Amino acid sequence: MGSELIIIPIIFGAVFGVFYLYFSTRNKERLALIEKGADASIFMRGKSRTAPIWKVLILNFALLLMGIGLGTFIAMLIDNYTTLDEDALYPAIIFFMAGVGLFVGFNMTKKLDQE
Repeated sequence: MGSELIIIPIIFGAVFGVFYLYFSTRNKERLALIEKGADASIFMRGKSRTAPIWKVLILNFALLLMGIGLGTFIAMLIDNYTTLDEDALYPAIIFFMAGVGLFVGFNMTKKLDQE
């Protein structure tokens, strides 16, 4: 019963530790570069020609959901017109089409970055 009280602080402590190490290390690296005379403009987000992260997430999420929906539809059609086992058919087709959707999203994201 008492283990629940110990696990929650450990999880929060681990998350805090990871963020603390990330930000403190980043700060030390930046201070060392400034001491060596590096230009401060390297710390600013450059005007790189990449697509905004929200466009990439929405595109990939939309294609993932379309892949899942198409996979369910194809699995239903195959289940109705064949004698294949539906217990293996539905997950296989759904995961396959979800993977195809993510692959298409990856390729479309590459095209967004090139524009």
